[in-house]
Amino acid sequence: MSDHDSSTEIPKGSYAAGERVKLPAGAEPPFTIFINGVEQSQDTYAIEGGEIVFNRPIVKEKMDAGRWLAMYLGIFGTYRKDETIDLQFSRDGKVELLPDLPVVPYPEAP
Repeated sequence: MSDHDSSTEIPKGSYAAGERVKLPAGAEPPFTIFINGVEQSQDTYAIEGGEIVFNRPIVKEKMDAGRWLAMYLGIFGTYRKDETIDLQFSRDGKVELLPDLPVVPYPEAP
């Protein structure tokens, strides 16, 4: 997907972070991919060139200093959309699970 202004609804306070996640070094199939703990079907992503490429943007929460400070002090929490990507895979014959993989950001527009 090349245009990150797609049909995915981006709620206020969140942003389209990107559509790709790098596979960890030595990761081998089978891959099980979760977004917010929900297993994804194979038609929602592709494995290309050492990355997981989703067919839609991954949505993350905008976190400015004031919001972070308020959460840290316990004044209020957060209920904005913030998707996490977890990956289950094999490495050296063992099954591993990595939580909250970083999303490769979109390149900056010129």
